Amino acid sequence: QVQLVESGGGLVQAGGSLRLSCAASGSTFSTRTMGWFRQAPGKERGFVAAISWNSATTNYADSVKGRFTISRDNAKNTVYLQMNSLKPEDTAVYYCAAHAYPFRTVGTRSTADYGSWGQGTQVTISS
Repeated sequence: QVQLVESGGGLVQAGGSLRLSCAASGSTFSTRTMGWFRQAPGKERGFVAAISWNSATTNYADSVKGRFTISRDNAKNTVYLQMNSLKPEDTAVYYCAAHAYPFRTVGTRSTADYGSWGQGTQVTISS
């Protein structure tokens, strides 16, 4: 199992940027598709972005496409989420997650496919 710790959340004005990081421990990080999800108050946790184990492919929710970029550094066991042009509706707790199985595609957007989760980091966008 992969242990995950997110960082980089905070309070920014609309139009601003934030970069989230997710540090992973364990030897299997480099074999796992990694995802970012978010959960706003009163809403279900939803998919934001995913990146394949080798960074070859990515997948984004329509609501963040063109504004957010997911990347990873397997040498550092870290996955990132660069968030630009932030909107108040991006306000949520952001979670990173590791796919439950190695070498899977990024097509899945279901929380059920991810076996390890971080504790989350709060992102608040003021209007």
